[in-house]
Amino acid sequence: MRQGAQGSADTGTPWAAAAAAAAGPAGPARVPQQAGAVRGEHTHSEPPAPAVPVVPRARPVVQRASVRGQILAALRAALVAGDLRPGEVYSAPVLGERFGVSATPVREAMQQLALEGAVEVVPNRGFRVVERGVRELAELAEVRALIEVPVMLRLARTVPAERWAEMRPLAEATVRAASTGCRATYAESDRGFHRAVLSLLGNEQLVRIAEDLHRRAQWPLVGGGPGIRGRADLIADAHEHTALLDALIARDLDVVRALVGEHFAGAGAGAGAGAAGA
Repeated sequence: MRQGAQGSADTGTPWAAAAAAAAGPAGPARVPQQAGAVRGEHTHSEPPAPAVPVVPRARPVVQRASVRGQILAALRAALVAGDLRPGEVYSAPVLGERFGVSATPVREAMQQLALEGAVEVVPNRGFRVVERGVRELAELAEVRALIEVPVMLRLARTVPAERWAEMRPLAEATVRAASTGCRATYAESDRGFHRAVLSLLGNEQLVRIAEDLHRRAQWPLVGGGPGIRGRADLIADAHEHTALLDALIARDLDVVRALVGEHFAGAGAGAGAGAAGA
């Protein structure tokens, strides 16, 4: 039975969009009638189809998490480069203006750095970069050696030479990164090489702990600036990676032990001396 025309169909509503999506190749699906529906629909005695609400995607949450991750990476790089100086207090709104974002993702990233021990919360002011001394850096180097030296020796006995050869590009990448003289660039490449080596053990917990220690060892010392470790120091440190690979391929355990020990001792003492002289 026909009824009088009461209005026109609204094809731009979520209901119409959901109906069109559900139609598929078999034709349009029935849409529940509302006041003002188009005249001419054959309703008969069929019950109306249940309304299915359209759930919006949580895009803002994903974008916020993505922005927070990018800001966290940028703050970590600034920390290593010395742009965020030990003892200085930085507010989230000011840093947000620098990065061109709101204060919220900056504050969330800073809170993560606080959990990692890089900064501390200053109520009503912002976040202060933690001041570290030479002793703390030496302690970190000692702990890293206690973890990584036995792992390196164990891997040297079990990992085939061809697998070590596959890591040559990673070691060479650290040399290229060091040649730029940028501490943040080298720090990222350095962690990548160590992470790849330790991952061969298959112990994810060990990799996470070792990387956390490694990251903390790269933070600047009190009184130091961006040039605590110069380009020559970074290049020398990077070349130890290639020398280590040569020893691992040759399965020369004595050289492996010496190189890894010197690598950590040099990272601690070298940066410490640089900070003292700065």
